Amino acid sequence: MGPAGGGRRESQPSPSPSRLLMEIARVDPVSGLCLWVCGGPYMSASVLHATFPIPPRPVRTVKGPNLFPNPTHPHLKKKPSTHTMAAAAAAASPATGASYPSTTRKALLPTVRVSRKFKVAAAVSADPAPAFQSVTAFAPATVANLGPGFDFLGCAVADASLSLGDTVTATLDPTLPPGTVAIADVTSPSRPHLAARLSRDPLRNCAGIAALAALRALGVRSHGVSLALAKGLPLGSGLGSSAASAAAAAKAVDALFGSQLHGDDLVLAGLESEKAVSGFHADNIAPAILGGFVLVRSYDPFHLIPLPCPPALRLHFVLVTPDFEAPTSKMRAALPKHVPIKHHVRNSSQAAALVAAVLQGDATVIGSAMSSDGIVEPTRAPLIPGMAAVKAAALAAGALGCTISGAGPTAVAVIEGEEKGEEIARRMIDAFWSSGNLKATATIAQLDRAGARVISTSTLLD
Repeated sequence: MGPAGGGRRESQPSPSPSRLLMEIARVDPVSGLCLWVCGGPYMSASVLHATFPIPPRPVRTVKGPNLFPNPTHPHLKKKPSTHTMAAAAAAASPATGASYPSTTRKALLPTVRVSRKFKVAAAVSADPAPAFQSVTAFAPATVANLGPGFDFLGCAVADASLSLGDTVTATLDPTLPPGTVAIADVTSPSRPHLAARLSRDPLRNCAGIAALAALRALGVRSHGVSLALAKGLPLGSGLGSSAASAAAAAKAVDALFGSQLHGDDLVLAGLESEKAVSGFHADNIAPAILGGFVLVRSYDPFHLIPLPCPPALRLHFVLVTPDFEAPTSKMRAALPKHVPIKHHVRNSSQAAALVAAVLQGDATVIGSAMSSDGIVEPTRAPLIPGMAAVKAAALAAGALGCTISGAGPTAVAVIEGEEKGEEIARRMIDAFWSSGNLKATATIAQLDRAGARVISTSTLLD
């Protein structure tokens, strides 16, 4: 076979009817999954389903941050797994077309090296049996960056009613082809207009992409799963809306089959969704899954460091969201291409101070460090009408710190306890209106230490 993506086509035995059906599936270039575009014996032509890549396929080189290690890596040679050997055998098979994604790349997902040296799919039994008929999971909102921690620090936040987050119900669906996912329903109880904006194509929906990645990590091949997504977070708000959908979906699918995946496995599944929607960064999806504060140390090897803070720390967040969307792509385009060394040094010291303060439970230093970003916030704040005045109003009202949540436009102020929360929220809302001519809503949330969790299940049908 020639180089990846350029292998020559060789004669093959006549495929079976089911194989012919699968071969006319469309391959999504972002997720590397196949999208059924025909009405087969299991579905109507009007419903889109996604399924796994079809072996064998040629190897494709992936540039940039890569979750999937090289199959020639010495660690893989030293301890080849059954899954890895099967992938190598598939790679040696004749190519069937240059446009297909690499199943070798997908199969090597189990050998991603992480902090606890887990293996995503090799650690679970092949084609696990379902544990429930349906599972509903919730994932909280997240505050990424936390000021100076651009793309490597984040925390989970939620309110007592669990309205600040997304909910996904995953249900076994015998009408679907095995190993596939369908989006059965999308709702947004607090924002009815939002549901119509979200795709029901599982390859273009954050929940769908993450659910497929979780199925692939689990090795599920005998069951189809339908999803019902309830959006509690607005789009483009800076509160990790896409990550919440992905986290809830991955958690629900994993629980549906017995909760076999490690937390880092679930984060990797969610990253499949994040990289397709908002870029390859885990500062939202990691805390959405794991809860609390999380430091993303590296991607190769993949290493997350949860930052436990003392239970006595009563950290609360005043989240004020204006009636204004700040698309992540636009806000990233505004970032500086060059950073003076003195600004880099200052931001590094503030990020280090923030990490130390979280571990020590020092709310004052947490707030001060969050307010001290000298690189990203100064370039993004002018794109959010009134943001500078909102920050000043929050600090004047007694907040320990204030910054932009994620890419914005939500402004987040940190306080210890919730006593001052309502007054600070009122001042911030007023500032958005007086200085930015924007209406805004406020929520007082607390640090969510649990992350994505199952909130209900239904037993298997006889």
